[in-house]
Amino acid sequence: MQDNKVYRAHVLVLPYPGQGHINPMLQFSKRLASKGLKVTFAITLFISKSFNVPQLSESVQIETISDGCDEGGFAEAESVHAYLKNMEASGSKTLAEIITKHRSSSNPIGCIVYDPFLYWALDVGKKFGLVGAPFFTQPCAVNYVYYLVHRGLLKLPLMETPVSIPGLPLLELQDMPSFIYVQEQYPAYFEMLLNQFSNSDKADFALVNTFYNLEPEVVDSMSKFFPLILTIGPTIPSFYLDNREENDKDYGLNLYKLDTSICTNWLNTKPERSVVYVSFGSLTCLSNEQMKEIAWGLKQSNFYFLWAIRASEESKLPEQFVEEIGDEGLLVKWSPQLEVLSNKALGCFFSHGGWNSTIEAMSLEVPMVVMPKWTDQPMNAKFVEDIWKVGIRVRVDEEDGVVKREEIENCIREVMEGERGREIRNNSKKWRDLAIESVNEGGTTDKNIDEFVSELMN
Repeated sequence: MQDNKVYRAHVLVLPYPGQGHINPMLQFSKRLASKGLKVTFAITLFISKSFNVPQLSESVQIETISDGCDEGGFAEAESVHAYLKNMEASGSKTLAEIITKHRSSSNPIGCIVYDPFLYWALDVGKKFGLVGAPFFTQPCAVNYVYYLVHRGLLKLPLMETPVSIPGLPLLELQDMPSFIYVQEQYPAYFEMLLNQFSNSDKADFALVNTFYNLEPEVVDSMSKFFPLILTIGPTIPSFYLDNREENDKDYGLNLYKLDTSICTNWLNTKPERSVVYVSFGSLTCLSNEQMKEIAWGLKQSNFYFLWAIRASEESKLPEQFVEEIGDEGLLVKWSPQLEVLSNKALGCFFSHGGWNSTIEAMSLEVPMVVMPKWTDQPMNAKFVEDIWKVGIRVRVDEEDGVVKREEIENCIREVMEGERGREIRNNSKKWRDLAIESVNEGGTTDKNIDEFVSELMN
């Protein structure tokens, strides 16, 4: 149906087709819509056909592009490299078709906000004269390191540590993004991360899912090299921060089937601050030995725990573990993470340290125990423990590379009931207050979004 309402501007938003990329970009789209803009949110045909995709609102509408793997998505491609090439070829063509379709409407698209993993989207937008803005779903510190590597200002392999980078704390090798110190292990991903900046000189803005007070030094340092950086986070549903958006309690587009009542009903029977929530995201794959150490570490801690564990990982649990834990623990295949983190029974989040999980925990005042595995997680863990002081990073056994059950038990105990845990809880409250302040009217995030919208009107 033709939309005859005239909006202040029309923005096309293109996320990388993964849950951790879709969520923050969709939330930003809602924020733009609240400012009077129309948003077209582009998902892949595979996601559209495979999941129950809702109509979000009159102002945020879904359209589809092709990633060249319309029947099976990423699993259909023979490799990471093949998938990215397929998506560039098919995505460029179908993205142009969406822009063309709207050119003769009352609301032509004037701007493209794109995940920089899909850097080619900027080239498509510029052919149509659109304003272009990459949306970085990882923290500014991580983006800055990749940018310096791309520009040749940080030489690899790193020969000396600690590494000194303006705006960042001194970094040991294990504090760097994993692709920096194991480049050869994931060459296609590493190439994708560096390609984020291959045409960034053509962008009009750079949007980052963080808030200024969280990373002021690195934002200022990166601003010297990069187009206008706007911190527009934390991008979590309004209900959990400023509550300015009516009925905005979830992200709205979930690639996993959830029964939220299982988790919330169980949590509601537990005392305040008595439960450890455990989740390692949608991609982390752990060894059988590591899964066993986590399981027994949780049980030995003697705290209640809720563990979101994917079906592909369940077989790695120790025999009889489920029977032994009884009501002490609840295992689910997926969880409504925001509802879990905001529940009064939560005392700690045992996490892989992915950025969405980290910024959600900080925004909801939940202390963390962090076990980073790859990509941005090691640097996030460094900041969680040493800079923001909202959690503890587990230590890996140097002999076999496994985090032992005693280490897991001790870290959980320290956060839940130790002296250091009290300091962590105080810091967690401080960062939640600053997150709310940033998104409130007149806060840095709100001002940055207003600046972005204002520029689109010129």
